[in-house]
Amino acid sequence: MPTVDLNADMGESFGPWTMGDDTSLLKIVTSANIACGGHAGDADVMAQTMRIAHENGVGIGAHPGFMDLAGFGRNRMSVPRATLQNQVRYQVAASVGMARSQGATVRHLKLHGALANMASEDEKLAHDLYQAALGVSPDLIIMVLAATAQEDAVRALGCRWAGEIFADRAYNDDATLVDRSKPGAVIHDADLAGRRMVEMVQAGAILTEGGKKIETQIDTICLHGDTAEAVAIAASVRSQLEKAGIILKTFEGRRSQAD
Repeated sequence: MPTVDLNADMGESFGPWTMGDDTSLLKIVTSANIACGGHAGDADVMAQTMRIAHENGVGIGAHPGFMDLAGFGRNRMSVPRATLQNQVRYQVAASVGMARSQGATVRHLKLHGALANMASEDEKLAHDLYQAALGVSPDLIIMVLAATAQEDAVRALGCRWAGEIFADRAYNDDATLVDRSKPGAVIHDADLAGRRMVEMVQAGAILTEGGKKIETQIDTICLHGDTAEAVAIAASVRSQLEKAGIILKTFEGRRSQAD
């Protein structure tokens, strides 16, 4: 029977400001991408989110982004490459250390926001950032935007990786995400999100807004934990996948198309 992982971005609260319902999401998803203090999160939030994830048997991932708390990591920024690599190392090291303090392990890495979008268009950028992260934790599974330059980068690196699609985002014909400023870029209808994911997993392909079918490896499905509909979307996606006979399971990672 087909299997797929369900992941969510979380740990994005900061001090007294709460972002998303991580506790509820961690009862539904199988992997969690936890902010490392760059675009969101703080030490207390990271520790608490990792503890709850570990208690629920949810795979933990580092989720580094631009050092941009005010912009939530969604502003494209020009940062010297060496500095950007060090910022990724800094965030991953914080994530790995905090997980260890909770008796847990960081299994994977997923870039956040504008940094992820830029890496999906630029293989060299993706390569350099993944190489920086692997220098801190060599066994990381790199979660990539499927069928983009991110995937090209992990294939060239030879590291373990997992191909990701989004439940709550629309796609361009080149497999990149539709810009958030455009109508329909973010999907808020939980039932629609669930139907789309069943269709894509069964097809083994990304279905774009332009009607294109892009065949790809689908190892994990993501939803954003900061939207008001996040828990409803997660529940709908999980329910509809299971009704279609698709098993929800934490990904193991792959090294090549043939894995």
